[in-house]
Amino acid sequence: MQKIKKGDDVTVITGKDKGKRGTVLRVVDAEHVIVENVNIARKHQKPNPQAGEPGGIVDKPMPMHVSNVALYNPQKGGPDRVGFKILEDGRKVRVFKSNGEVVDV
Repeated sequence: MQKIKKGDDVTVITGKDKGKRGTVLRVVDAEHVIVENVNIARKHQKPNPQAGEPGGIVDKPMPMHVSNVALYNPQKGGPDRVGFKILEDGRKVRVFKSNGEVVDV
């Protein structure tokens, strides 16, 4: 089980986009995530008439390491660490370290 999954609301805790919040669009591999409106690179793209793509400069979200983001805790109002807990029915769930609140229900 991963600490950060697709669709999670995260905060960037280090780097050029420190403090920005966004939703995880994709988990690239076990160690990299793509977050919306964070770590944007400008790419010079050639036109592709067969696919109908125009050329020019496009903004592209780049992957960032999961250690640079933290899950956003709405009760705390900021980033928080994540741990795991096994419930009475045997399910393994993610919990916030600061208040023990279950992340996924």
